[in-house]
Amino acid sequence: MRKITIKKDDVNRIIEHAKNRLPDEACGLIGGIDNEDGVREIRKVYLLTNTDHSREHFSIDPKEQLQAVKDMRSEGIKPLGNWHSHPESPSRSSDEDIRLAVDSEASYLILSLMDIDNPVLNSFHVENGVSTREELVELDGIADRR
Repeated sequence: MRKITIKKDDVNRIIEHAKNRLPDEACGLIGGIDNEDGVREIRKVYLLTNTDHSREHFSIDPKEQLQAVKDMRSEGIKPLGNWHSHPESPSRSSDEDIRLAVDSEASYLILSLMDIDNPVLNSFHVENGVSTREELVELDGIADRR
């Protein structure tokens, strides 16, 4: 099982952004590094626009995506994957999430807001049509504010 770390402050930013976008799904990118010990470290979270404005699927604004990737390059980090919310369903890969997961190297974070007071964030690796949960570890610390 692949391990991925994220700062608690970044988790809170994702939750706040997703709640502010209800009833639609919210989305964004994650950037960071793959450590020598095999642990993925999310160093920056990008809160982007769902151009579909839908509660059942998302498309990331291409201009914002390009700007985020440029920012990652300037920061010396790489794209690790994306995140999106499920306003009304559990934190697991839907059939559509699996079908659209074209990058087998990516981590896919899914935030469930089914219970708005108890959001659940999980990370998944999808390869050959199979979604596998990753070990997501929240770290204390101050996140980048972008």
